[in-house]
Amino acid sequence: MHDDDSARSSLTRRRFLQLSAAAPLLTQAAPAVQRDASARPLITSGVQSGDVEADRAVVWCRTDRPARLRVRFGTTDKLVNARERVSAPTSADADFTARLDLTGLPPGQRIVYEARFESAGGALSEPVRGAFRTPARTSAPVRIVWGGDVCGQGWGLDEAHGGMKTFASMQAVEPDLFIHSGDLIYADGPISETVRLDDGSTWRNLVEDGVGEVAQTLDQFRGRYRYNLRDAHLRAFNAEVPMVAQWDDHEVLNNWYPTEVLGDAGNDARYTEKRVAILAARAKQAFFDYTPIREQRGGRRDARQVYRVVRRGPLADVFVLDCRTYRGPNTDNLQAQPGPETAMLAATQRAWLEEALARSTATWKIIACDQPLGVVVPDGKLQEGFANNDPRTLGREHEVAALLSALKRRRIRNVLFVTADVHYSAAHHYDPGRATYTDFDPFWEFVAGPLHAGTFAPGVLDATFGPEAVFTSGAPKPNRPPSDGLQFFGQVAIDPATRAATVTLHDRDGRTIFTNVLPPAA
Repeated sequence: MHDDDSARSSLTRRRFLQLSAAAPLLTQAAPAVQRDASARPLITSGVQSGDVEADRAVVWCRTDRPARLRVRFGTTDKLVNARERVSAPTSADADFTARLDLTGLPPGQRIVYEARFESAGGALSEPVRGAFRTPARTSAPVRIVWGGDVCGQGWGLDEAHGGMKTFASMQAVEPDLFIHSGDLIYADGPISETVRLDDGSTWRNLVEDGVGEVAQTLDQFRGRYRYNLRDAHLRAFNAEVPMVAQWDDHEVLNNWYPTEVLGDAGNDARYTEKRVAILAARAKQAFFDYTPIREQRGGRRDARQVYRVVRRGPLADVFVLDCRTYRGPNTDNLQAQPGPETAMLAATQRAWLEEALARSTATWKIIACDQPLGVVVPDGKLQEGFANNDPRTLGREHEVAALLSALKRRRIRNVLFVTADVHYSAAHHYDPGRATYTDFDPFWEFVAGPLHAGTFAPGVLDATFGPEAVFTSGAPKPNRPPSDGLQFFGQVAIDPATRAATVTLHDRDGRTIFTNVLPPAA
């Protein structure tokens, strides 16, 4: 428990779980039509909240039929003087998922909500409870966890091996916010019923929702999210910790880019739809159907734009990037000049990021980047990431160089990067004193993951921006299962008294394996 728990909320985690279990006793009596259980909608996948700011939050839920989502919410355990919002009826068009953007919330408060569905005939589902905390407008403690990579490399749901235990360990630290750094699903990774482990025992996957095949249709992409939400640890975590959802490659296909067309060789033979842009459109629909992400409104912005800012009060802003939607093709990444082939964020997103960082008044600017900046990530003979294992500033590194130089020129301080993607944990310090490109201020990048997937050894660092691996924790050989314990998450805790950011990395059981205290710049 935190030292500031009593000041933060009278609703402790234990009390919250007690109330969740007792939720049916706290609601109004159901109408007579509910005596027929088959008439009642069912909540299939728990609740989620996301993109929480001082006065608003998105609440997500899914049912099994056309029904309206009704959400009661307030600041007390018993929902005294609760307000209520009601959605439009769900339909198969969104796989019976529903989201409500709760507005007019009080800042700096624990918000308790109760979700239930109502059918056209008035039958009500059993309620499910959730909670989140809105950031205060004055300085208050901030605790953010992050990580990525879920159900990858064939490691699905096996309760006998602990299920998605990392989510229970993250929940135990009682964070204010969770940044899911991408690879929420592995749409391209079939999950078989059994996997033989090194000691001769068997990992037995739950095999449901079509996970035995690669996802190509919209329903197959959605099925991967439904599958993950079968895990009790994940559902409990989602009910208590709001999410900032970000996507990477495996929500669609390993190492994908928008103009890609699959060939018939190797694993590509699994796909009857060869146009990756078509697969990505279906995958993005599923991503928005199944995450509590706020759709953009107004102006000329893409309603399903992933990059955005989520503000956590005076101490922290989270800048969420999208390294997939706008990138050029994977090449050798050695272009001497920037151009369409070197795009990762692309011009519009990079300009947005620079201006948003410059406007931010938060002490800490946390950039959630779905790929590390300096780790070489090969894609066969090509390159998947920013880095290229060449010390010169080439290819996609032009974008990184332009951003870092802008931060220095505009005196934007206290920027740190958090990421996942590479399936090990690390703390990277970038310094112009070690670099070949030197027009930037030193900064840190922290890597955490996988949350529930195969673990690998640390990758090679590119020298361009002078990274040093101050800490790494990976696997002694490739694709270690979650049961080996080599699953990792990160945490950023900001103290309002000192404004220092303490970054810690943790293993599957929640043990701290690395700590770094970052004082704010003057």
